[in-house]
Amino acid sequence: MLNKWLFTRIDNSALIVFRIIFGALLAIEAFGAIFTGWIRRAFIEPDFTFTFIGFEFLQPLPGNGMLWYYGVLGLFGIFVMLGYKYRFSIFMYTIMWAAVYLMQKSSYNNHYYLLMLLCFLMLLLPANRYASLDVWQTPQLKKISMPRWVWVLIVGQMWIVYTYAAIAKIYPDWFNASLPAMLMKAREHYWLVGDFLQQTWVHYSIAWFGFFFDLLIIPLLLWKRTRIFAFLAAIFFHLFNSFIFHIGIFPYLALAFALFFFPTQKINGYFLWKKTHYDAAEVEVPKSRNLIVGFLATWLLVQFLLPLRHWAIKDDVLWTEEGHRLSWRMMLRSKAGIFQYKIVDKQKPQDTIFLKHQNYLTAKQIRALGSKPDMIWQFAQRIEEGYQKSGKEVEIFIDSKVSVNGRPYAPFIDPKVDLAAEEWDHFRHHEWILPSPVEE
Repeated sequence: MLNKWLFTRIDNSALIVFRIIFGALLAIEAFGAIFTGWIRRAFIEPDFTFTFIGFEFLQPLPGNGMLWYYGVLGLFGIFVMLGYKYRFSIFMYTIMWAAVYLMQKSSYNNHYYLLMLLCFLMLLLPANRYASLDVWQTPQLKKISMPRWVWVLIVGQMWIVYTYAAIAKIYPDWFNASLPAMLMKAREHYWLVGDFLQQTWVHYSIAWFGFFFDLLIIPLLLWKRTRIFAFLAAIFFHLFNSFIFHIGIFPYLALAFALFFFPTQKINGYFLWKKTHYDAAEVEVPKSRNLIVGFLATWLLVQFLLPLRHWAIKDDVLWTEEGHRLSWRMMLRSKAGIFQYKIVDKQKPQDTIFLKHQNYLTAKQIRALGSKPDMIWQFAQRIEEGYQKSGKEVEIFIDSKVSVNGRPYAPFIDPKVDLAAEEWDHFRHHEWILPSPVEE
């Protein structure tokens, strides 16, 4: 039964067209980062970047090197779109994108993480078997079908993403529309729609439509009777997000996934006019059957469990941020932090310095660090390293307060703890993060 379900051959038109769109979006993402100035803000202007902890060896190229880096990324995106040296091109994009993702987190975005996952999955899939330069150069590569497990993997991955995005919204500030109201307040200056976005009914519509969309979009696309209505809702939802939140290629990437839900005859009719439709439904079980099944089960299980890890960590993830990343917790909170580092010389405790962090951090880094414990800890480590090089032993303390979703500022980090002496642990709560404030 499992063999028949996973290894029945199905038409591969959806995968082929998706590869073309995916490659184009990869190129747009890379070139767009150059021309919008994002590269300069994220990699060139800062004196240093906040890497993911454990990946400190990943550092930006000096000078304008990152501009060239992203130029090469864009070129590989074009190669993926054209299906040219496909495996090598998508491999290089995957490695290079993973490197820049792990290289900085001041501009963290769940969509960057999703792109890294999808690049890895596309590396494994036979997406260059039709309408590609690889097939033009090597005709024996040409195929008009693929095993069903390819479809299962892609749809399963996106189902997990959307479902957890919905689950994460189940908390008061989302359903009472206070958070959507804050998000829209920041867009009050938008031409034509700014005032419209401030209406209360709009905030409630965003809250409830967003929740049910994330929760139901995959099942509704799977069901033939609701598919077209779900697709129209997806067009509205993602174009709204693109216009209001300016979140890059993700809305268009999300729309491209709809290809996997529509009949392949229609996909051929719209995009691949000369392609023969495959409907033989042959079952071909490869010698690597156990490896494929094991990978599918492991990948989907890890993707299912990873967003749950914050439940095993003390306190509320909205406050501590522990377990927030890699969990599809998107557009869920608005946080602001204020802080002051204090440096105490161990040999001369009376010599206390209050660090002017504005001299070391960009405005974007300051905003991100203010509410992120890992970045607060990393900066303390960096300060200590600087003093160690000058032969001084110091203690690093911080007076920090954070506001969540417009609430009053509350103490965030224990001001009595020497952060320079603390270790970071990815899998446990850090007691120097003060308990989340109790609402009266």
